Amino acid sequence: MARRTLAGIAALAAASAVMTPTVAEASPPGSKDVTAVLFEWNFASVARECTTTLGPAGYGYVQVSPPAEHIQGSQWWTSYQPVSYRIAGRLGDRAAFKSMVDTCHAAGVKVVVDTVINHMSAGNGTGTGGSSYTKYTYPGLYSSYDFDNCTSEISNYGDRWNVQHCELVGLADLDTGEEYVRRTIAGYMNDLLSLGVDGFRIDAAKHIPAADLADIKSRLANPSVYWKQEVIHGAGEAVQPAEYTGTGDVQEFRYAYDLKRVFNNENLAYLKNYGEGWGYLKSGSAGVFVDNHDTERNGSTLSYKDNATYTLANVFMLAWPYGAPDINSGYEFTDHDAGPPGGGRVDACWQSGWKCQHNWPEIKSMVGFRNATRGQAVTDWWDNGGDAIAFGRGSKGFVAVNHESGSLTRTFQTSLPAGTYCDVQSNKPVTVDGSGRLTATLGSNTALAVYAGKSGC
Repeated sequence: MARRTLAGIAALAAASAVMTPTVAEASPPGSKDVTAVLFEWNFASVARECTTTLGPAGYGYVQVSPPAEHIQGSQWWTSYQPVSYRIAGRLGDRAAFKSMVDTCHAAGVKVVVDTVINHMSAGNGTGTGGSSYTKYTYPGLYSSYDFDNCTSEISNYGDRWNVQHCELVGLADLDTGEEYVRRTIAGYMNDLLSLGVDGFRIDAAKHIPAADLADIKSRLANPSVYWKQEVIHGAGEAVQPAEYTGTGDVQEFRYAYDLKRVFNNENLAYLKNYGEGWGYLKSGSAGVFVDNHDTERNGSTLSYKDNATYTLANVFMLAWPYGAPDINSGYEFTDHDAGPPGGGRVDACWQSGWKCQHNWPEIKSMVGFRNATRGQAVTDWWDNGGDAIAFGRGSKGFVAVNHESGSLTRTFQTSLPAGTYCDVQSNKPVTVDGSGRLTATLGSNTALAVYAGKSGC
């Protein structure tokens, strides 16, 4: 449908260039592929954390919550109901966002933005930045012409058209097949790129046809920018994650679901071929996680409430060479709708309800392990048939995980050169002999991890 030109969006879209899409990034570009997802942290707090923790620990990326102006309310999900594309949400204004990007870059950390482009809001009101709106009418941005004709909620996940043209939980569904809508979304994303953003997490990508997303990405100033899409796998559903790998990574929800089942009810020994061997997406196209903000609330995955089991699952994920890992870092909740403590201001980790999982010593120390072992295959697998496993990453690292109810003492065969290493889980020295053997005792629900380049504790 032909559309008029709106000056406010035209300015954003002016830099959009229609280009041939390049080959999608196989994982976050660079040598550091771990992302800390600082869920609902405000931009000033993210900036400080990049400097004090993320950069020094070796995190390659930080993912920030949606920055666009959204509906008012204290609940976390208000961030996922945009009413304009101005940076004017509860987490900070444009200046705070730009300062955060620059500060994180100075710390060696790239920035991924959680981007809501499938829909706008439900309801009517005034947004967090003062913009008035009604559902289907967002002055200077979208009108009723720009939304899909199906104005009822999605009701049949076996019907592709229903999933991609009707409304997700009653939110106004953008018609991403329309030229004006594509151009406007690309304008928003190009504006973020102009502020230095390095990548995007596409919220609710499953509800946008893959061809529409490819078209939007082709209009970006950097059409090969890192791109991670939320496409939740559902058996027998009409829309499947593999459809989206042509434009970038896809979040592999099965990985998180199955980790919960294995850690809680099965045997860690089953993880020997975890990943593609379980029918998942190709490793180079998969974004993986133990939990995210949705799954920790709906109980479909492990969460911080699972304590040591959750910690060990994150240790395994960071040690295991499949996909590009996200570390979810949020806050305590009993009310699933509760928004961030202090409106997103984090004065210190482990205070005011902030869980800071990215900074738990057992998890943070594994980021260095992952960076040091990048590109190395799994070697020297061992398991006891139950819940104790160990494996190497070539000659660069070795990890053991004891999820049994009692302690484990064993001499492990590794491919590490002889020497003294630092077990980054216990912060104690470990000796590897001339035959590559390592003897250790692991308490119940603990792990051991050593890697080349980390000798002193």
